[in-house]
Amino acid sequence: MSASPARTSSRRKAAEVAGLDCAAAFQKMALDCVAAIKAHHSSACAGDAEAVHQIRVAITRLRAAVAFFAPIVVDAEWRRLKQEIAWLNGSLGPARDSDVVVEYARRKRYLAWSQRMIGERLDQRQIRDHRRLVRCLRSVRTQCLITAMTGWIRQGLWLERYKRRKDAEALRAYCAGELSRWHRRLVRKGRRLKTLGASRRHGLRIKAKRFRYMLEALRETVSLRSLGEFHRLHRPAKRLQRALGDMRDIERFAGLASGPPQVENGKRDRKHPPGYRHRREKLLDGAIAAHRDLKHARAC
Repeated sequence: MSASPARTSSRRKAAEVAGLDCAAAFQKMALDCVAAIKAHHSSACAGDAEAVHQIRVAITRLRAAVAFFAPIVVDAEWRRLKQEIAWLNGSLGPARDSDVVVEYARRKRYLAWSQRMIGERLDQRQIRDHRRLVRCLRSVRTQCLITAMTGWIRQGLWLERYKRRKDAEALRAYCAGELSRWHRRLVRKGRRLKTLGASRRHGLRIKAKRFRYMLEALRETVSLRSLGEFHRLHRPAKRLQRALGDMRDIERFAGLASGPPQVENGKRDRKHPPGYRHRREKLLDGAIAAHRDLKHARAC
Protein backbone atom coordinates (compact mmCIF):
# COMPACT_ATOMS: atom_id res chain seq x y z
CA MET A 1 0.00 0.00 0.00
CA SER A 2 1.42 3.39 -0.96
CA ALA A 3 2.12 6.07 1.66
CA SER A 4 -0.35 8.93 2.06
CA PRO A 5 0.50 12.26 0.36
CA ALA A 6 0.87 13.95 3.79
CA ARG A 7 3.32 11.30 5.01
CA THR A 8 5.28 11.45 1.76
CA SER A 9 5.50 15.25 2.02
CA SER A 10 6.62 14.98 5.64
CA ARG A 11 9.36 12.50 4.73
CA ARG A 12 10.49 14.68 1.84
CA LYS A 13 10.73 17.71 4.13
CA ALA A 14 12.63 15.72 6.74
CA ALA A 15 15.10 14.61 4.06
CA GLU A 16 15.54 18.20 2.89
CA VAL A 17 16.16 19.38 6.46
CA ALA A 18 18.67 16.61 7.04
CA GLY A 19 20.66 17.87 4.05
CA LEU A 20 20.81 21.48 5.27
CA ASP A 21 23.80 23.02 6.97
CA CYS A 22 23.95 26.44 8.65
CA ALA A 23 24.89 28.22 5.42
CA ALA A 24 22.06 26.66 3.41
CA ALA A 25 19.53 27.37 6.16
CA PHE A 26 20.60 31.02 6.31
CA GLN A 27 20.44 31.35 2.53
CA LYS A 28 16.89 29.99 2.44
CA MET A 29 15.70 32.37 5.18
CA ALA A 30 17.48 35.40 3.74
CA LEU A 31 16.40 34.83 0.14
CA ASP A 32 12.79 34.49 1.32
CA CYS A 33 13.16 37.95 2.91
CA VAL A 34 14.51 39.49 -0.30
CA ALA A 35 11.69 37.84 -2.27
CA ALA A 36 9.15 39.43 0.12
CA ILE A 37 10.71 42.87 -0.40
CA LYS A 38 10.43 42.46 -4.17
CA ALA A 39 6.87 41.12 -3.96
CA HIS A 40 5.59 44.15 -2.01
CA HIS A 41 7.68 46.80 -3.74
CA SER A 42 5.15 48.00 -6.33
CA SER A 43 2.24 48.02 -3.85
CA ALA A 44 4.30 50.05 -1.37
CA CYS A 45 5.09 52.54 -4.14
CA ALA A 46 1.33 52.81 -4.75
CA GLY A 47 0.76 53.81 -1.11
CA ASP A 48 -0.41 50.47 0.29
CA ALA A 49 0.18 50.66 4.07
CA GLU A 50 0.21 46.88 4.48
CA ALA A 51 2.87 46.52 1.77
CA VAL A 52 5.06 49.07 3.58
CA HIS A 53 4.60 47.06 6.77
CA GLN A 54 5.50 43.79 5.04
CA ILE A 55 8.71 45.26 3.61
CA ARG A 56 9.70 46.38 7.10
CA VAL A 57 8.91 42.90 8.44
CA ALA A 58 11.04 41.31 5.70
CA ILE A 59 13.98 43.58 6.53
CA THR A 60 13.65 42.82 10.25
CA ARG A 61 13.53 39.09 9.49
CA LEU A 62 16.67 39.41 7.37
CA ARG A 63 18.53 41.29 10.08
CA ALA A 64 17.38 38.72 12.64
CA ALA A 65 18.73 35.87 10.48
CA VAL A 66 22.07 37.66 10.07
CA ALA A 67 22.30 38.24 13.83
CA PHE A 68 21.41 34.60 14.52
CA PHE A 69 24.07 33.26 12.15
CA ALA A 70 26.51 36.13 12.79
CA PRO A 71 29.64 34.00 13.47
CA ILE A 72 29.16 32.45 10.03
CA VAL A 73 27.84 35.20 7.78
CA VAL A 74 28.96 38.62 9.04
CA ASP A 75 31.72 40.08 6.87
CA ALA A 76 32.81 43.42 5.45
CA GLU A 77 30.16 43.29 2.71
CA TRP A 78 27.36 42.79 5.25
CA ARG A 79 28.57 45.82 7.19
CA ARG A 80 28.24 47.88 4.01
CA LEU A 81 24.81 46.42 3.24
CA LYS A 82 23.72 47.12 6.81
CA GLN A 83 24.40 50.83 6.28
CA GLU A 84 22.32 50.79 3.09
CA ILE A 85 19.49 48.98 4.87
CA ALA A 86 19.60 51.64 7.60
CA TRP A 87 19.25 54.28 4.87
CA LEU A 88 16.19 52.48 3.45
CA ASN A 89 14.70 52.10 6.92
CA GLY A 90 15.11 55.84 7.34
CA SER A 91 12.18 56.24 4.92
CA LEU A 92 10.26 53.05 5.71
CA GLY A 93 10.09 53.77 9.46
CA PRO A 94 8.45 57.22 9.32
CA ALA A 95 5.98 56.06 6.64
CA ARG A 96 4.95 53.08 8.75
CA ASP A 97 4.72 55.19 11.91
CA SER A 98 2.51 57.72 10.09
CA ASP A 99 0.22 54.93 8.89
CA VAL A 100 -0.14 53.59 12.44
CA VAL A 101 -1.00 56.92 14.08
CA VAL A 102 -3.43 57.82 11.29
CA GLU A 103 -5.16 54.49 11.84
CA TYR A 104 -5.44 55.32 15.56
CA ALA A 105 -6.78 58.80 14.80
CA ARG A 106 -9.54 57.39 12.59
CA ARG A 107 -10.85 55.00 15.22
CA LYS A 108 -14.28 56.01 16.49
CA ARG A 109 -13.01 56.18 20.07
CA TYR A 110 -10.23 58.67 19.27
CA LEU A 111 -11.70 60.59 16.34
CA ALA A 112 -13.08 63.62 18.21
CA TRP A 113 -10.01 63.86 20.45
CA SER A 114 -7.55 63.69 17.56
CA GLN A 115 -9.45 66.34 15.59
CA ARG A 116 -9.26 68.76 18.54
CA MET A 117 -5.75 67.96 19.79
CA ILE A 118 -3.90 67.09 16.58
CA GLY A 119 -5.95 68.45 13.70
CA GLU A 120 -4.91 67.85 10.10
CA ARG A 121 -1.19 67.47 10.79
CA LEU A 122 -1.36 63.66 10.67
CA ASP A 123 -2.70 63.45 7.12
CA GLN A 124 -0.18 66.01 5.92
CA ARG A 125 2.67 64.12 7.56
CA GLN A 126 1.48 60.80 6.14
CA ILE A 127 1.45 62.23 2.61
CA ARG A 128 4.92 63.71 3.08
CA ASP A 129 6.38 60.50 4.53
CA HIS A 130 4.92 58.31 1.78
CA ARG A 131 6.17 60.59 -0.97
CA ARG A 132 9.64 60.41 0.51
CA LEU A 133 9.39 56.62 0.73
CA VAL A 134 8.26 56.28 -2.88
CA ARG A 135 11.25 58.31 -4.07
CA CYS A 136 13.47 56.06 -1.99
CA LEU A 137 11.94 52.78 -3.19
CA ARG A 138 12.08 53.81 -6.86
CA SER A 139 15.66 55.00 -6.63
CA VAL A 140 18.63 53.31 -8.27
CA ARG A 141 20.16 53.04 -4.80
CA THR A 142 17.37 50.74 -3.59
CA GLN A 143 17.54 48.58 -6.71
CA CYS A 144 21.30 48.26 -6.26
CA LEU A 145 20.76 47.31 -2.62
CA ILE A 146 18.34 44.50 -3.53
CA THR A 147 20.72 43.18 -6.18
CA ALA A 148 23.70 43.40 -3.84
CA MET A 149 21.83 41.60 -1.03
CA THR A 150 20.87 38.77 -3.35
CA GLY A 151 24.44 38.38 -4.59
CA TRP A 152 25.88 38.48 -1.08
CA ILE A 153 23.43 35.86 0.21
CA ARG A 154 24.06 33.49 -2.69
CA GLN A 155 27.80 33.80 -3.15
CA GLY A 156 29.33 36.27 -0.72
CA LEU A 157 32.82 35.90 0.69
CA TRP A 158 31.28 34.57 3.91
CA LEU A 159 30.24 31.43 2.02
CA GLU A 160 33.78 30.68 0.84
CA ARG A 161 35.02 31.19 4.38
CA TYR A 162 32.35 28.84 5.71
CA LYS A 163 33.22 26.11 3.19
CA ARG A 164 36.85 26.20 4.34
CA ARG A 165 35.90 25.61 7.97
CA LYS A 166 36.67 22.14 9.32
CA ASP A 167 34.72 22.57 12.53
CA ALA A 168 31.34 23.46 11.00
CA GLU A 169 28.67 22.89 13.63
CA ALA A 170 25.60 20.76 12.86
CA LEU A 171 22.56 22.91 12.08
CA ARG A 172 20.31 21.62 14.86
CA ALA A 173 23.05 21.90 17.49
CA TYR A 174 23.88 25.44 16.39
CA CYS A 175 20.22 26.53 16.40
CA ALA A 176 19.59 25.02 19.84
CA GLY A 177 22.60 26.84 21.26
CA GLU A 178 21.68 30.20 19.76
CA LEU A 179 18.02 29.94 20.74
CA SER A 180 19.05 29.18 24.32
CA ARG A 181 21.35 32.20 24.35
CA TRP A 182 18.70 34.51 22.84
CA HIS A 183 16.08 33.21 25.27
CA ARG A 184 18.30 33.82 28.32
CA ARG A 185 19.09 37.34 27.12
CA LEU A 186 15.41 38.11 26.53
CA VAL A 187 14.48 36.89 30.01
CA ARG A 188 17.33 38.89 31.57
CA LYS A 189 16.53 42.12 29.70
CA GLY A 190 12.87 41.88 30.68
CA ARG A 191 13.44 41.76 34.41
CA ARG A 192 11.80 44.67 36.24
CA LEU A 193 9.81 45.37 33.07
CA LYS A 194 7.35 47.47 35.05
CA THR A 195 10.00 50.12 35.76
CA LEU A 196 11.88 50.03 32.45
CA GLY A 197 12.18 53.35 30.61
CA ALA A 198 10.88 53.79 27.06
CA SER A 199 14.25 53.20 25.37
CA ARG A 200 14.86 49.93 27.23
CA ARG A 201 11.33 48.75 26.54
CA HIS A 202 11.95 49.52 22.87
CA GLY A 203 15.15 47.47 22.95
CA LEU A 204 13.33 44.60 24.61
CA ARG A 205 10.60 44.74 21.96
CA ILE A 206 13.16 44.50 19.16
CA LYS A 207 14.79 41.48 20.83
CA ALA A 208 11.40 39.79 21.32
CA LYS A 209 10.51 40.49 17.68
CA ARG A 210 13.75 39.02 16.36
CA PHE A 211 13.41 35.99 18.63
CA ARG A 212 9.84 35.43 17.41
CA TYR A 213 10.84 35.81 13.76
CA MET A 214 13.69 33.32 14.13
CA LEU A 215 11.38 30.79 15.74
CA GLU A 216 9.02 31.20 12.78
CA ALA A 217 11.85 30.90 10.25
CA LEU A 218 13.20 27.78 11.96
CA ARG A 219 9.72 26.26 12.04
CA GLU A 220 9.78 26.40 8.23
CA THR A 221 13.44 25.45 7.81
CA VAL A 222 14.47 22.99 10.50
CA SER A 223 11.18 21.80 12.03
CA LEU A 224 11.02 23.65 15.32
CA ARG A 225 9.67 20.68 17.27
CA SER A 226 12.84 18.77 16.46
CA LEU A 227 14.67 21.39 18.57
CA GLY A 228 12.84 20.27 21.70
CA GLU A 229 10.99 22.67 23.95
CA PHE A 230 11.69 25.79 21.88
CA HIS A 231 8.38 25.60 19.99
CA ARG A 232 6.64 26.57 23.25
CA LEU A 233 8.43 29.92 23.30
CA HIS A 234 6.84 31.32 20.15
CA ARG A 235 3.47 32.33 21.58
CA PRO A 236 4.76 34.24 24.65
CA ALA A 237 7.47 35.93 22.53
CA LYS A 238 4.81 37.10 20.06
CA ARG A 239 2.58 38.33 22.89
CA LEU A 240 5.47 40.23 24.47
CA GLN A 241 6.42 41.89 21.19
CA ARG A 242 2.84 42.89 20.37
CA ALA A 243 2.05 44.26 23.84
CA LEU A 244 5.20 46.39 23.84
CA GLY A 245 4.57 47.46 20.24
CA ASP A 246 0.99 48.53 20.95
CA MET A 247 2.19 50.37 24.04
CA ARG A 248 4.77 52.27 22.01
CA ASP A 249 2.18 53.12 19.34
CA ILE A 250 -0.36 54.55 21.75
CA GLU A 251 2.35 56.53 23.57
CA ARG A 252 3.49 58.01 20.28
CA PHE A 253 -0.11 58.81 19.32
CA ALA A 254 -0.74 60.53 22.66
CA GLY A 255 2.50 62.48 22.32
CA LEU A 256 1.27 64.17 19.12
CA ALA A 257 -1.21 66.34 21.02
CA SER A 258 -0.15 69.98 20.92
CA GLY A 259 -0.94 72.84 23.27
CA PRO A 260 -2.65 72.82 26.68
CA PRO A 261 -5.96 71.00 27.29
CA GLN A 262 -8.84 72.96 25.77
CA VAL A 263 -12.27 73.77 27.17
CA GLU A 264 -15.15 72.96 24.87
CA ASN A 265 -18.89 73.05 25.77
CA GLY A 266 -17.91 73.57 29.40
CA LYS A 267 -15.77 70.42 29.49
CA ARG A 268 -12.00 70.36 29.89
CA ASP A 269 -10.44 68.32 27.10
CA ARG A 270 -7.84 65.76 28.10
CA LYS A 271 -4.22 65.91 27.05
CA HIS A 272 -4.26 62.13 26.55
CA PRO A 273 -6.66 60.15 24.33
CA PRO A 274 -9.77 58.63 25.95
CA GLY A 275 -8.92 55.60 28.07
CA TYR A 276 -5.18 56.14 27.55
CA ARG A 277 -4.07 55.39 31.08
CA HIS A 278 -6.16 52.24 31.39
CA ARG A 279 -5.05 50.98 27.96
CA ARG A 280 -1.39 51.59 28.72
CA GLU A 281 -1.61 49.79 32.08
CA LYS A 282 -3.41 46.86 30.46
CA LEU A 283 -0.72 46.56 27.79
CA LEU A 284 2.06 46.74 30.37
CA ASP A 285 0.36 44.03 32.44
CA GLY A 286 0.06 41.92 29.29
CA ALA A 287 3.76 42.38 28.52
CA ILE A 288 4.72 41.39 32.08
CA ALA A 289 2.52 38.26 31.88
CA ALA A 290 4.02 37.33 28.48
CA HIS A 291 7.54 37.77 29.83
CA ARG A 292 6.70 35.58 32.82
CA ASP A 293 5.34 32.88 30.49
CA LEU A 294 8.40 33.19 28.28
CA LYS A 295 10.64 32.70 31.31
CA HIS A 296 8.88 29.53 32.46
CA ALA A 297 7.82 27.97 29.11
CA ARG A 298 10.93 25.82 28.67
CA ALA A 299 10.53 24.34 32.14
CA CYS A 300 7.00 23.02 31.36
